[in-house]
Amino acid sequence: MKRIIIYLLAFLPLHLFAGDYVDDINTATNNEVGHQVIYEMNIGSFTQAGTFTAAQQRLDELKTLGVDIVWLMPIYPRGGGINSPYAATNFQQANPAYGTIDDLKALVVRAHELNMEVWLDWVPNHTATNADWVTSHPEYYSKNGSGQMIHPNNYNDVYQLDYNNSDLVNAMNDCLKFWIDQTDIDGYRCDYVSSNSIPTSYWQAAIPEIKGYKTGKTITFLGEADIAQDATRLKNAGFDYDYAWGYQSSLANYGSAGVYASTLKANANTMMNASTNVSFGRMLYVTNHDQNWNENKKTLTQKYGNNRYPLTVLAYTLYGMPLIYNGQEIGGNQALNYFEDTKINWASKDNKMFNSIRTLTALKHAVPALGDNVSVNWVTLNPANSNVLAFTRKSGDSEVLVILNMATTATSATLTGLTAGEWSLWLNSETISQGVSRKQQTFTASQSFELDAKGYRVYVKGTFPESEVTGIHTISIKNRTADNRIYNISGQQVKNMKPIRPGIYIQNGKKFIIK
Repeated sequence: MKRIIIYLLAFLPLHLFAGDYVDDINTATNNEVGHQVIYEMNIGSFTQAGTFTAAQQRLDELKTLGVDIVWLMPIYPRGGGINSPYAATNFQQANPAYGTIDDLKALVVRAHELNMEVWLDWVPNHTATNADWVTSHPEYYSKNGSGQMIHPNNYNDVYQLDYNNSDLVNAMNDCLKFWIDQTDIDGYRCDYVSSNSIPTSYWQAAIPEIKGYKTGKTITFLGEADIAQDATRLKNAGFDYDYAWGYQSSLANYGSAGVYASTLKANANTMMNASTNVSFGRMLYVTNHDQNWNENKKTLTQKYGNNRYPLTVLAYTLYGMPLIYNGQEIGGNQALNYFEDTKINWASKDNKMFNSIRTLTALKHAVPALGDNVSVNWVTLNPANSNVLAFTRKSGDSEVLVILNMATTATSATLTGLTAGEWSLWLNSETISQGVSRKQQTFTASQSFELDAKGYRVYVKGTFPESEVTGIHTISIKNRTADNRIYNISGQQVKNMKPIRPGIYIQNGKKFIIK
């Protein structure tokens, strides 16, 4: 409740003329662990320039989106012949196409000013076949019986590192410390930690060493593996987060057809049951660079169809820390070749996805019940409806209700066992493409809802200032006087229209562009 009260106080003074309550939440917060959102960024794709400096200039947009952590895909010089970012030639250099180490440091400084963290993508298993170490330290690499360096997983552009060599272990740890010293980064996403060539004992020693390297500096480790359900040998390795990989795989390739709610519920229960006895957090996602490019180059629409909307809501509200892959917020409808740093087409924007994601990040930040590890309570539907999934999450006085219609047609659903009283609708699939809004509603213990096809609602228990849809609307006018009185094309004066910035006005909470 303290968290909610703080946000309420922030909204009240200028609420009627505030641009957007979601923006207010996302830009005003320094969010604690358990209420964070991570963004996977490929520097080369994120801007037309494809540089650290260009990305730095857009960090404010990510802050408004609700991003707390920026995970940078590998920023090292590339080799191996196919230009993979995961084939580094030197772990203590920056890709010259992206800029200099000082440019990266400047990006981190700006992120910290915005109360955001920056994590680097670390590639511990291998280097490029033409990496500096191949000639300067061939003893760092695993060899076959003929003395030849090994290609792990048949990746012909890389060679396997040998963690039986103590000098290699020290060199890798020195590289991890290097980036903390040089750029003040805040964590590492560690690639392919499920590799059997990296012993668990390495992580058990290295992670605490790096975490304790600099007094007062917190370093976080995310392991690229489903440690809870698959790479279980790493459960006590020291990672702070793993991937809920098995859960994402259970969602993949649904397409646009209907999805029975019971299937989603069963998949969610499997994931959450596996999460109960682990000491680390879990990252949930519907796409990332692997799903977007490596899995048959499928966009969100190609992979999920119209299910992409309710499944995104589910990933943000079910459990754990949600991930946004670069460009996902505007629809995720490009297959981004990260070998070639395909540029994101920011001009192509799905407003429904964009407004949904930024509202979901605001909910993650503002609502205690959406903390990473808060349990799920499945809501009973009476009569039963196989296409509707509904659940609540509750922490102290905070409670949230999520309703998803997975059918291809509109439906009605009656939920029973709800907490009666005042609720606030923060996310409504029927209006979210026009902009964010918030509306009060009084619930009884048994409450009926009308849901559009692939529709979703997210309610927060309590009373909050209402807000009409705050999208940008267009109004054609006949004339405008010097004192900003506006007359429509019929010559009638448009009342209560107030200027908020050049060319944009507000009337009863709605923004208008005057033409």
